[in-house]
Amino acid sequence: MNIATLLETYGDHWVLAIGGALIGLLFGFSAQRSKFCARAAVIECCEGEWRQRFAGWMLAFASAVLVVQFAISLGFLKPETSRQLGSLGSISGSVLGGLMFGMGMIMTRGCASRLIILSANGNLRAWISGLVFAVTVQATISGALAPIRQNIASWWLIDGGADRNFLNYFGVSSWAGLLIGFVFLGVAVWRFRETSGSAKPMIWENIFVGLAIAAGWLFTQWVASASFEPVAVQGLSFSGPSAEWLTRVLYTETAPKFAFDAGLLPSVFVGSLIASVFFGEFKFEGFQTENKLGHYLSGAILMGFGGVLAGGCTVGAGMSGGVVFSNTAWLTLISIIAGAAMTYKFLKIIGAPT
Repeated sequence: MNIATLLETYGDHWVLAIGGALIGLLFGFSAQRSKFCARAAVIECCEGEWRQRFAGWMLAFASAVLVVQFAISLGFLKPETSRQLGSLGSISGSVLGGLMFGMGMIMTRGCASRLIILSANGNLRAWISGLVFAVTVQATISGALAPIRQNIASWWLIDGGADRNFLNYFGVSSWAGLLIGFVFLGVAVWRFRETSGSAKPMIWENIFVGLAIAAGWLFTQWVASASFEPVAVQGLSFSGPSAEWLTRVLYTETAPKFAFDAGLLPSVFVGSLIASVFFGEFKFEGFQTENKLGHYLSGAILMGFGGVLAGGCTVGAGMSGGVVFSNTAWLTLISIIAGAAMTYKFLKIIGAPT
């Protein structure tokens, strides 16, 4: 049965949802096993260690870049119409939103995807932070915080088009993207070799995280190429889907149709849950004496507002947008890292929990 038959039999929305669910299972299971975490990678860099969390993040990113850029070079993947490249972008939103997201990521002890992974492992702090994050995202998209977000984003706008891909802007092809991917891969392998010691490096687990991110782009392109309906070609993202699921739970009659994002989010949770139970790592964990509730909630609000303002989270903008070399996505990623590093250093100076 080919993709056209599947679309005709089950409809675009359900095919996208099922595909998103399968990819989400892969991401959730692999991210749980590899302890994939952008926050931990930033902290290792701040401490001058550059160990396995940093190497794991680099390996996942490199894997996604290589697969996506190879697909582009073959002409299979055409991300020009995607949100990251084809639509209006905001430099001010990417920078300020990224800084805020990075600050919140340190305070909540995890980015948007990491909160889902931890929630499935029994972490009640992640449950609460994730709920506040989703509420803030919805308020920032179309609620009370939307006017503030729109105002900040309007300070410095850039048009969508070919030049939003900075490989095109500098006049190089997707083969240059492959070269950059191999550079990231080389750095990741080097750091694994230097720091693994007696510990088993989670190489394949991190590679599968990157392949899940690339799979989002390839699967949605596959569906879009066969569908008679407009289908968004996209990678993985967790900010928008969090708000979408909040809306679906609260207002079932007005909730959007099931599609890729709707299948993705709950299956990431299920994939992580399966991994944590199977490997004996599921454990209910609440707030301890050193865990300040306000600390977590403030961070979740910063992440929610910053993620929407920046156009995505560490995965949605930083990785999914980064692998297609969207200039605003790279600005967001750099800003997230900078915001997280400054916040971590500041909290250490004042003796606050990090």
